[in-house]
Amino acid sequence: MHIYFMGVCGTAMGNAALMLAGQGHRVSGSDSGVYPPMSDKLREGGIAILEGYDAERLEQLGPDLVVVGNAVSRGNPEVEWLLDTRALPFISLPALLGEQVIGERPALVVAGTHGKTTTSTLAAYLLEKNNANPGWLIGGVPRDLPEGARFGHPTAPFVIEGDEYDSAFFDKRSKFIHYRPRVLALNNLEFDHGDIFRDLADISRSFSHLLRIVPCGGAVAYNGDDPNLAALLPVSWCPCVSVGVGEHCDLRISDFAEGPEGSRFSLVWKGEARKEIAWSLPGLYNARNAAVAALSAGLLLDGENPLAAIDLAPLAEFQGVKRRQEMLLKTDALVVVEDFGHHPTAIAGTLESLRARFPEHRLTACFEPRSNTATTNVFQGAFTEALARADAVYLGPVHRAEKIPADERLDTTAMAEILNADGCCAGAFPSHEALLEDLVAATRNKTDATRPRCVVFFSNGSFGGIMPKYVAAVS
Repeated sequence: MHIYFMGVCGTAMGNAALMLAGQGHRVSGSDSGVYPPMSDKLREGGIAILEGYDAERLEQLGPDLVVVGNAVSRGNPEVEWLLDTRALPFISLPALLGEQVIGERPALVVAGTHGKTTTSTLAAYLLEKNNANPGWLIGGVPRDLPEGARFGHPTAPFVIEGDEYDSAFFDKRSKFIHYRPRVLALNNLEFDHGDIFRDLADISRSFSHLLRIVPCGGAVAYNGDDPNLAALLPVSWCPCVSVGVGEHCDLRISDFAEGPEGSRFSLVWKGEARKEIAWSLPGLYNARNAAVAALSAGLLLDGENPLAAIDLAPLAEFQGVKRRQEMLLKTDALVVVEDFGHHPTAIAGTLESLRARFPEHRLTACFEPRSNTATTNVFQGAFTEALARADAVYLGPVHRAEKIPADERLDTTAMAEILNADGCCAGAFPSHEALLEDLVAATRNKTDATRPRCVVFFSNGSFGGIMPKYVAAVS
């Protein structure tokens, strides 16, 4: 079967294309932005990449099926040709995954506002280390798995991130509705994606729809400390098992402690069975990710005694996912971290973790407002409050600011004024280059040389390419 991917260089699209090529399908695809590392991985996998979108070229190729990526919309010449001629069948990526990859397999779907990529990677890693021969599709670059996507054994569990964003321009349902969960893992629930959801009630409704497709023979593993999930759970038609620090939780995280080399905590199952975890990942949020992953993977293997069903010793070797609290530089004088954080809660959690790991360091947070929600003023107050946990804040330019009405746009100047008034040294910069120049100068300043620094870059993009430039300049 010849499958053609429109938008093939996206992380999820590219990984799915590689997985299907590995199953023997002929795979090709187009994209407007063809660049490494995904382009290199696709070519290594034997996938033909075509730059730009061309209806005539698509007609000549004549694939059996066209997968339309989430980033592709009306006005695209290949889309318009498909709709006008109806010459080829087309499908969204989530629908393709549900129908042709998951099918009747026991799926572990990881959903929530934060931590999906790390939790999915953890679950797949634990199942792999426990010889379950799982398949997976990860929306990032895992350090501990051989690739971002693998089919696995056709009847073995399949682990996938359950993204709440819409599926395609012609299917506005959340992606996770297509994924047929046997076990559903719910990390948390907050308002996000203000471009497609009106408010918390709107996004909660989508999660309630997901819960309705968990079968009675399945299970839900959820964050028992999250009040927004508490409004939806438990449900009556399947077992619902809670995770958290609260004593009411079925799987409780206790004795959490954190230092420069990682963290330690205990997992206590229903007040009795206890497992001790020591690993390199930081933060209580990652301990919760590990607990949810362990519980949900265990539920797939043994619904009655999930924690006993799975060996957690491999967590000691787990390294995480690229761009999630990734250390770019570590010396006695300077620590530089890259983080994918683009929501106030995630940013606050990372800053609290860095403060605990490096208590003697001057903590500097650099934030690029880039996501569809982060570029608007929906979270302006929350971002300001989260970033105030740092000693210094560098605010980059709003991504594609010209496309956002001034009265709806994030006002970084106003944010900097509030932060400065509260004693946090902050600046709003008109360009990435200006931010880089000021940050390098401040780092080289010897006035505060007795105090080491920790600099963290928050962005779900490239931050204008300044991160490697900063590391090179101060190394």
